[in-house]
Amino acid sequence: MSADSWELSARAALDTVFDPELDEPITDLGFVRSVTVSGSRVTVHLRLPTSFCSPNFAYLMASDAKDALTALPGAKEVVVLLDDHHDSELINQGLAADAGYRGTFGTEAESGLEELRETFRRKAHTAAMERALTSVLRRRPDVEEEGLHDVVLGDLPDEPGTRALLRRRAALGLGTAPTDPVLVDEHGCRFPLGEIPLRLRFARAVRISIEGNAHFCRGLLRTRYPESVTDQTPARGTPHPPRPPAKEHIS
Repeated sequence: MSADSWELSARAALDTVFDPELDEPITDLGFVRSVTVSGSRVTVHLRLPTSFCSPNFAYLMASDAKDALTALPGAKEVVVLLDDHHDSELINQGLAADAGYRGTFGTEAESGLEELRETFRRKAHTAAMERALTSVLRRRPDVEEEGLHDVVLGDLPDEPGTRALLRRRAALGLGTAPTDPVLVDEHGCRFPLGEIPLRLRFARAVRISIEGNAHFCRGLLRTRYPESVTDQTPARGTPHPPRPPAKEHIS
């Protein structure tokens, strides 16, 4: 495989690595500073919006990046380096030694990362669910919020938002069959009918928070590294236009 093909494969692998809090690929966010291929060795440099980004988030993304690259057929040596972070040296040493999170941070690591992953998986699912259901309300002004109780996955159009929701559900171990209800909690249980407006408002707040943080981090990264603007994709989070009022029926 040529070096160019290797680099394309490496970048495609990095597309699968998500910032756990922002729920977007690190490639879209511009966190991948460089990808260099030399023979069967792949070296990746990562950068973050600030030097004081949470060390557990930083380690998680860097570790996931190394795992994604190591899984590439023929990748015999993978080096992932985090640049310009206050824990760069410690994290890079831990990655090189495959020491794991606890092995890297020692007594500073109160627990493993799985609980953190699960928290953000739940938030990502909540936001994806709200996007899908808000899209239903915008397309069908005749449907009231309480009517979302009966919406199932098969009712959703085959579009990126639906596919994103299915991925988030699968990550939580929730059902993805066409007959499965859309509006559920992290355990797959339907919300009581009377709670739907409140649950939707909460889900909307989660979605806006995630998207707002993503916009903020994009801006911080461009301020810290002006050249990163060419590596960022357009932000996903754009405000939904107001829902049009229901049409009045004139007899």
